[in-house]
Amino acid sequence: MSTRQWMDRGTQLLLSTVEELSDADFAAPSRLPGWSRAHVVAHVHFNAEALRRLVGWARTGEPAQMYPSRQHRDEEIESGARLPAARLRELVGESATTLAREYDELSAEGRERQVRTAQGNLVPASALPWMRTREVVVHAVDLDAGADFTGLPDDLVRALLVDVLDRRIAAGEGPALARWLTGRADTAPELGPWL
Repeated sequence: MSTRQWMDRGTQLLLSTVEELSDADFAAPSRLPGWSRAHVVAHVHFNAEALRRLVGWARTGEPAQMYPSRQHRDEEIESGARLPAARLRELVGESATTLAREYDELSAEGRERQVRTAQGNLVPASALPWMRTREVVVHAVDLDAGADFTGLPDDLVRALLVDVLDRRIAAGEGPALARWLTGRADTAPELGPWL
């Protein structure tokens, strides 16, 4: 399965989980500290919009930031979380569909164009489907409404684990993880903030 297919599979998991939530369920806590399910859904919607800005950069060559600032990103999520559940369902579905369509319309040259992520990394636009896959898959689970990693293809789970492990190693947490994963520690290490 290609990364682009993973994006569709993860998006379907996220959207079907959102559709199963009642309006009242949106106010319930998610697995993310301090965030309701509505916060998670708003974040996934605004992530699609941010990635669309990078697709626009890849298409035109005109630089565009994912978010003007961290504060702007946080304020968007907070305001989005206050929207009615029906509107959030509509927005998250529309932005996902539009992102997929706009990415698919990119030329081969556009997919190779370098764009800058919110973390400041330069990546080819061809990396955007993986960035989106990671968001929709992990946040589907964060909704704490039945979605789980067990239903995902093994190759997608492996890619997600490698990605997370690389980030944890870069954060200096590799040795503690190695001790635990090799059975040389009785308990899992305390890790830094959520990725």
